[in-house]
Amino acid sequence: MPRTTYRLIGALLLLSTVVIAQQPAEDTVKAIQNLEKYREGLIPLWMSDFGNLARYRDANAKLGPPTVGEDRVVFMGDSITDIWNLAKYFPGKPYINRGIGGQTTPQMLIRYRPDMIALQPKVVVIMAGTNDIAGNTGPMSLTQIEDNYATMAELARAHNIRVVFSSVTPVNDYTERSKLFFPLRSPGQILELNHWMKNYCAQNGFVYLDYFSAMVDDKGLLKSDLAEDGLHPDDKGYAIMAPLAQKAIEQALASH
Repeated sequence: MPRTTYRLIGALLLLSTVVIAQQPAEDTVKAIQNLEKYREGLIPLWMSDFGNLARYRDANAKLGPPTVGEDRVVFMGDSITDIWNLAKYFPGKPYINRGIGGQTTPQMLIRYRPDMIALQPKVVVIMAGTNDIAGNTGPMSLTQIEDNYATMAELARAHNIRVVFSSVTPVNDYTERSKLFFPLRSPGQILELNHWMKNYCAQNGFVYLDYFSAMVDDKGLLKSDLAEDGLHPDDKGYAIMAPLAQKAIEQALASH
């Protein structure tokens, strides 16, 4: 079967998972084409190192154990974490960035032990889900995403690491760039996943970090001045997120 046929089948499968009401078909098609190009470019990496364990291997090896009294925190996530300059927004804090752009929760689970547990933090701040909803590594149901979140939380608890679940941030389609991401990220699914996370945290004694409510506009989308591409926060976006994250970390540290 020709390669183009495989790509078309894959695109149609992804299209069947899109739940955006009244979304222009041409925007959806372009978004799927953009995603498929991204996925094709990562085939060599995924075939050899699906979780991208190599990304932080050297950094992890050089990082010693926490010092006495150190409130080490690992930020585990995707591109929104990856491009976040933690030293700028949390000066002097022993916060470690272990984000990798484009990743989904299955990939994070693969590297969860070397990139988080082995670093012996007191708190892990987990931010994921948006790429799962988009289908970066293939179609995923909300139940599958929730199961992966639960596994990360249970593993952290087993190692006496306190857990913070970050809400999935809202998205928008206010710019041309944003139309490459928005059609694959259903606002309804984002709301549903965030609702599950909030309830799961309440039921299990974890901290729910609600970025969504602080970043959403009156249309239920990401405020226009917080991200040029409708997905990845700009400096204004991170300026909103940082104090919320710090408060959640302090809450987690204070918990027993």
